[in-house]
Amino acid sequence: MKAGLAYCSLLILLMITDVWGQRRPKPKPVRPPTTKKPPAPKKPSSPDPKPEPQEPTDFPPPILGPPSEFPDCPRECFCPPSYPNALYCESRNLRKVPIIPARTHYLYLQNNYIDTVSAEPFNNCSDLKWINLGNNRIRSVQKQVFEKLPNLLYLYMERNELKEVPNDLPAGLEQLRLSHNQISKIPAGAFSKMEHLALLDMHQNRISDSSLGKNIFKDLKNLIQLNLAHNILRKMPTNIPNSIFQLFLDRNNIEEIPNDYFKDFANLAFVRLNYNQLSNKGIPKMVFNVSSLVDLQLAHNQLTTVPLFSSELEQLHLNHNSIESVNGTEICPSNSHNPHDEDGVPRLRYLRLDGNHLIPPVPLDVIMCFRHLHAVEI
Repeated sequence: MKAGLAYCSLLILLMITDVWGQRRPKPKPVRPPTTKKPPAPKKPSSPDPKPEPQEPTDFPPPILGPPSEFPDCPRECFCPPSYPNALYCESRNLRKVPIIPARTHYLYLQNNYIDTVSAEPFNNCSDLKWINLGNNRIRSVQKQVFEKLPNLLYLYMERNELKEVPNDLPAGLEQLRLSHNQISKIPAGAFSKMEHLALLDMHQNRISDSSLGKNIFKDLKNLIQLNLAHNILRKMPTNIPNSIFQLFLDRNNIEEIPNDYFKDFANLAFVRLNYNQLSNKGIPKMVFNVSSLVDLQLAHNQLTTVPLFSSELEQLHLNHNSIESVNGTEICPSNSHNPHDEDGVPRLRYLRLDGNHLIPPVPLDVIMCFRHLHAVEI
């Protein structure tokens, strides 16, 4: 019996030992080596950057013209066989004027990046009649340029960066366009001996009263149009040639018009004085009683009454002033000196009065006087 118990105890002890052996922790599996990409080695420090190019980097490269049958045609230009006297170099991103062939009469260089006009490209083209240099970045023009162009008739240099009118302009010029620059200086004698000039356009500059010398326009005996709009004038320019037909002075700071200012202008037909500082005090009573005047514009000023005008006037712009009433009897011009009008009625056809302190309808005495009126804005 005891032997049986001893045997059973030994068997139980072996079984317990075997269970403990099964419960011992298993060793953790070893992870395989990582396959992550190692960081790239640091690049060596770059050498000092190259200096900035002399030419501004915002300029696109020049555009070359098509092949030409003319051996003297600049690569940057177009020389059409059908117009052998014309040279088209516009909108080609040019920084300078190319060498101009001697056969050229018409030169188109607008819409480029030219900042200086030098004399060398014009050495052999004395027959040039027309130059368009508009919309560039021109700041200076060498004196000798125009000495080589005695036959030049039309010079367009609008939308540039000129600070003064170029010197020694050709005496034979007929049109000079210098608008949208930064001109504040007009050298004495800038227009001397230019008796053929018909159009002088200098609007949108920085021209002041001191910029206009007393005799600056003296030699312009055949001037038809003078455009000084959008400058900083406070006075009416003096010594305007009697030949003038159109006078544009909009957007200045003009406060008054001298008495009899227009009396010697036998051909003056168009006067524009919109956007100034004119008041009734600054306008003499009969200053606009000019028989040649056809179109008078006085919009955006400080007028409180309608100024008197000639019976020959056809269009009158008085919008955006401070006019409170219109008396047709007072403003009706005398037609006793109007032999050309068969029915003796003033010729006013268009009257603009909107933007004032007026209340419709148009007064009956205005309609009775101006029987040719086609439109009245009030």
